[in-house]
Amino acid sequence: MTEWIVSIEGTEAATHLALGLALLAAFLHALFGALQKGRHDPWLSRGAIDISYAMIALPFALFVVPWPEPHMWPIFAGAFLIHMFYKFAQAFTYTKGAYTVVYPVVRGTGPLFAVFGAYLVFGEVFTPLQWLGVAVLLSGIFGLAVYNLIFLEVDRDMLPIALALAVLTGLFVSLYTTFDAYGIRASADPFTFLAWFFVFDGIVIFPQIAAVRWWRMADRPALGPLALRGLIGSVVAFFSFGAIMMATRLDNVGEAAVLRETSVVFAALIGWVLLGEKVGPRRLMLIALIAIGAVIVEFGG
Repeated sequence: MTEWIVSIEGTEAATHLALGLALLAAFLHALFGALQKGRHDPWLSRGAIDISYAMIALPFALFVVPWPEPHMWPIFAGAFLIHMFYKFAQAFTYTKGAYTVVYPVVRGTGPLFAVFGAYLVFGEVFTPLQWLGVAVLLSGIFGLAVYNLIFLEVDRDMLPIALALAVLTGLFVSLYTTFDAYGIRASADPFTFLAWFFVFDGIVIFPQIAAVRWWRMADRPALGPLALRGLIGSVVAFFSFGAIMMATRLDNVGEAAVLRETSVVFAALIGWVLLGEKVGPRRLMLIALIAIGAVIVEFGG
């Protein structure tokens, strides 16, 4: 698999594969966010997911993929720090606002920063049509934020802080997207980067926080359903994060990052069907603008 991926880099086949991977990541990332925002405390859900994918990835990192080159260890350290701050920001965001409110802002703000990061790090330049797509995307984001500030009737007192945290989380999304793209391109074997990334990202901080938080709860949730959620979330994470990381190795980072944000459409459906959250036609139209902008960016290059 590694030899085939390396052999198609820079070809039209790589571009098509990256497109498919980015769309897969969009759907799975929306599902991943719903798993963390579901009926369990978001901190507990994240801790269960993290320890699950770390334990699954560890034997692959140790015994299956090639050992990382020496220059990769500082890159893993940087990725760990960025993802740690991202997960803190995301957990706080999900505790302050409804999923269908904060998720579009998180996933829509991220690509704007990622476009500039891709320009600074990789020299990627957008066409005028792609910048039009970015403008459409941003109109949906800020239109959604204004709509929620005016009309949302639930958790009104927490809405400004929830939206501010969502923008901050979007900033960390762009940081990890750009940095992870740099990391997976710096590794001779992309699966080596992915395996060790999941080990380092999952084994420290959040499982420990979740354990302490669970122990201090007066009404502790059963560990069985929480562990099952962690296992399902870990599988989703492998394919979601793995897909977008591989897409950024095969194609432009900015385009892959923007296309992934079509996840807001999937998030709206998941929030409505699985979480029972009301979306409404006007908010759905604004969410659709974000997705349309992402599509224009992808096909305007």
